[in-house]
Amino acid sequence: MGKPVIVFGSFVVDLMGRAPHLPVPGETVKGSIFKLGPGGKGFNQGVAAHKAGADMIMVTKLGRDTFAEVALNTMKQLHMDSSHVFQTDQAETGAALIMVEEHSSQNAIVVVPGACNTITEEEVSSLSDLLSQSGYLLTQLETNGSAVEQLVDMAKAKGVKVILNPAPVQPISDSLLSRIDLITPNEVEAEILTGIPVTEEAKAGEAADWFMAKGVKAVMITLGSRGVYLATKEKRSLIPAFRVEAIDTTGAGDAFNGGLVAALAEGKNIWEAARFASALAALSVQRIGTTPSMPEREEIDRFLAEHKEEVQ
Repeated sequence: MGKPVIVFGSFVVDLMGRAPHLPVPGETVKGSIFKLGPGGKGFNQGVAAHKAGADMIMVTKLGRDTFAEVALNTMKQLHMDSSHVFQTDQAETGAALIMVEEHSSQNAIVVVPGACNTITEEEVSSLSDLLSQSGYLLTQLETNGSAVEQLVDMAKAKGVKVILNPAPVQPISDSLLSRIDLITPNEVEAEILTGIPVTEEAKAGEAADWFMAKGVKAVMITLGSRGVYLATKEKRSLIPAFRVEAIDTTGAGDAFNGGLVAALAEGKNIWEAARFASALAALSVQRIGTTPSMPEREEIDRFLAEHKEEVQ
């Protein structure tokens, strides 16, 4: 085992409904399934990393309400360390309203970050000793940006490798980009950030060049069923996706990112880590939900063994 990894990000309660089609404005659609459970990009990625075998420490912020208990109870059930979960009386725990189209598994989501959008400078500063012991920091953009900027600064000063999943997509300063070791946008996020439509492998390469010109050391652009485009200074290639029957694609990117940091932390190279992360994501989309869909390490290893012929 390598050093611990920190996953810093959001927790929200997912309120998920499945229906024959997604409603258009003004339309009410009768749904078939409703589920309430733990979610949030940060929390999903933390659970994925933890279940994949990483020594993972989750950092997020909750209100003091019923939804907060969903997070704390889940962490207890999964034997996750909750000692770095902040709480406040000043904001509610976050929530996400998720609509899933039954036949295509496409989704539409509204996220209300709540408490995890109010992480203070003092709370981030309190993580200094934790960072000193860690090898990787994985973060996203679903918490307040000031907290992300501050924590990335602290991580770089301590030699911690930083992975940024730029979601939900929003403008990112050149200063922040210059401190990122690995960025993991999907094709839509990559286009919004770079202005380059990622319609083919060559365009993914152009988008990767844009990020690397800003100082990012490595780029992984996830392309859904097409796979992952990975670019480093030494090499670049499209890594094909595993062929599976998707039931619910919600949280697939989070599964990928959690698997990625878990694999890197245990010493896999970036190419091996991308395959491992792809396998974790392939397993997750075959189940309904976000956090509950994350597979155990044994399942991931078995899946990779069964799909050896797909590994290049």
